[in-house]
Amino acid sequence: MDPPDQIVAPRRTRLRVGLGAAVVLVLLGFGIAVLVSALGSHGSTATVSPPTSTAAPTEAPGGTLFVHILGAVERPGLYTLSDGDRAVDAIASAGGFSATADQSQLNLARLIVDGEQIYVPNIGEAPPVASSDAVGTGVGGKVNINTADAATLETLPRVGPAMAKRIVDWRAANGRFTAVEDLMSVSGVGEKTFEQLKDLVTI
Repeated sequence: MDPPDQIVAPRRTRLRVGLGAAVVLVLLGFGIAVLVSALGSHGSTATVSPPTSTAAPTEAPGGTLFVHILGAVERPGLYTLSDGDRAVDAIASAGGFSATADQSQLNLARLIVDGEQIYVPNIGEAPPVASSDAVGTGVGGKVNINTADAATLETLPRVGPAMAKRIVDWRAANGRFTAVEDLMSVSGVGEKTFEQLKDLVTI
């Protein structure tokens, strides 16, 4: 039988080895935790940093149009609208019609153009005399077939209410006329009618 001191010695050796291994495991675990924490902090910082490529705002599509709105609207004045807007958008930007506005004298569906003036008459008021600054007229007093309302189109020879409506409807469906000759695309405008109109209209 072994002496007692020979039995205790191996136990002490195993205890020391166990303690050493535990210390190594604790230190290893602590090192891994520090490493993970450092990497995690770095990742979160990169995530919240705003990218410089999105700092500049993007421009809105389309051009800017300046339109002068007068007459029976709530807030007459000069307004900016966007390419593709219609007369109804111009009236809305001026606060809408006033209580005395004669809405029947304005084609709200027509496209507006840069630099034009829209005048809304009061009920019982005669339409303004056409001039080079009036809606629907151009240089030399010619009727602008891209901006003229039905009433202005009816001042042309061989153009009555039905023909004027077809011109306005064609414009609403197809957009602006790109050439005076496009008038012949409107139902009812043949070569004879066009011959009488071509020198009186513009785009």
